[in-house]
Amino acid sequence: MQYDDVVRGRRSIRGYKPDPVPKALVREVIEMAMRAPSSFNTQPWNFYVVSGEPLDRIRAGNTERILAGVPESREFRSHGAYAGIHRDRQIEVAKQLFGAMGIARDDKDGRQDWVLRGFRQFDAPVSIVVTYDRSIFGGDYGPFDCGGVANAIVNAAWSRGLGCVINSQGIMQSPVVREHAGIPDDQVIMTCIAMGFPDESFPANAVVSLRKPVDEAAVFVGFDD
Repeated sequence: MQYDDVVRGRRSIRGYKPDPVPKALVREVIEMAMRAPSSFNTQPWNFYVVSGEPLDRIRAGNTERILAGVPESREFRSHGAYAGIHRDRQIEVAKQLFGAMGIARDDKDGRQDWVLRGFRQFDAPVSIVVTYDRSIFGGDYGPFDCGGVANAIVNAAWSRGLGCVINSQGIMQSPVVREHAGIPDDQVIMTCIAMGFPDESFPANAVVSLRKPVDEAAVFVGFDD
């Protein structure tokens, strides 16, 4: 696939085939993604690739704690609720997803089931937990670099027939993730990426989120028109 085809064609995948993903293929994706740039070539990222029974235990523990009202314990800083145009975009993609899935506004059970899918990492056969070294915790370079490598992972996966969704719901209960993924205390849990072969019959997988135009995002300075 050409690079432009990957970037323009990639979608966030929230429904997966149950087929296992070969370890060698995941390794290939990560190896390619690690070509991503990082500050001073520090490469602060690490990856805990989880599948099978350990991933099932993470799903169960994450969901049980959320339903029991245990406060979320994500380790990255949150800005709180979105407002303004950011909230508008959040609502727009939710409308697209709920519309595709046939979940009505007053369908509380359907909406809760959708939220719980996120806590289960959308039942994907693989979860890549992205971490960075605690020795650089508190600065912005580490999280910024992890964002870059996460983007590289989803694009490298797409080019190889795999789908992904970057999903912070899956790490909301960090003690559960640490325990079952074997993540030591010298790592900060940044996010996780659900991965697997896309189920093309799953309606939400057809959703392509809208993008604001370049003229709304970019300011060009010093160019001759």
